[in-house]
Amino acid sequence: MNTTISFEPEGLTAEKTLLEEILRAADVVGECYGVEACELSITLTDDEHIHALNKKFRGIDRATDVLSFAFRESDEPEVIGADFEILGDVIISLERATAQAEEFGHSFLREVIFLEVHGLLHLLGYDHIDDADRREMETEQKFIMERLGIGR
Repeated sequence: MNTTISFEPEGLTAEKTLLEEILRAADVVGECYGVEACELSITLTDDEHIHALNKKFRGIDRATDVLSFAFRESDEPEVIGADFEILGDVIISLERATAQAEEFGHSFLREVIFLEVHGLLHLLGYDHIDDADRREMETEQKFIMERLGIGR
């Protein structure tokens, strides 16, 4: 998958190994779901920025761990004649990931990659609104995390 990683705010940083694992996870998801040629944007951010996005786009006035914006579901025009498809954007709060890793008793790396996988599955149409959908999404998340060799 052609993945671009950015930071918001710009001064935010992450270790090289985390960035490499984010790219690897995107590639594995791309291979598993036949979207290897897709374009993907991942933004690593803080609670303040993701809070603003959550409020603006979902009407929820609090920070969250991950947001996904699927290009397929947007009002953006289709790119005709392109050799790729734009899958969408995944935004991950590194602050929330830190807190949740501590809360759940696993590594920061595992939490960030799990949030990425969760967000990517949303881009691919998976959801967790009802119990059946939630179970299906959890099964897919577990499958990808096992493929990546990242356990709890």
